[in-house]
Amino acid sequence: MMRGLGLISFDDSLSPFSRLLAMPAERAYVPNMTVPPPLMTAEDLLETSIPNKATELVRGRLIVREPPGSRHGKIAMNLAVRLANHVERLGAGQIFAAETGFTLFRAPDTVRAPDIGYVRRERLPDPVPAGYLEGAPDLVVEVLSPGDRPGEVLAKVGDWLEAGARLVWVIDPERRIARIYRQDGTETTVRETDPLDGEDVLPSFSCPLAAVL
Repeated sequence: MMRGLGLISFDDSLSPFSRLLAMPAERAYVPNMTVPPPLMTAEDLLETSIPNKATELVRGRLIVREPPGSRHGKIAMNLAVRLANHVERLGAGQIFAAETGFTLFRAPDTVRAPDIGYVRRERLPDPVPAGYLEGAPDLVVEVLSPGDRPGEVLAKVGDWLEAGARLVWVIDPERRIARIYRQDGTETTVRETDPLDGEDVLPSFSCPLAAVL
């Protein structure tokens, strides 16, 4: 007589095979551990040469842009000449040309370059250094290019004001207007028939916006 086969039960937790299945699988690849580049300083930027590009430093990160177009250059020069003549006549300080760097913040460093910068005489170091001036100009002029993004422009204006600029003019050639930002937080829009006014930063300076567009 054949004996009936009984069912054999076992505890899975004790099975070597089950324990093997429960082990975590080893990684079959090496994850891409991208290390961000080290932060740059203002001194590093001064030694950095990127031909035919405009550069700035924002919180230690290098920003590279294409050089502006002809209309941009014409407007910046038209206004710079008028400002320079006025400042020289009064002996009021110094106008700095386009792409002159100013170190606004340290650790991490931020170096911004306006299209025009005016620093009053009382704040000018003697002699003017070969490197970047520390702090913002009293008056900053930015001329928009077609590719400028509103958020980036406002961030730049914010940096200027936070670093001590008293007046920022942002000229928009497409809309033929200028937006005026002040240290006290107020803003004004200037139409092309209205004047750009130096207010208390550059007293007695006034120039119709249309004259430089």
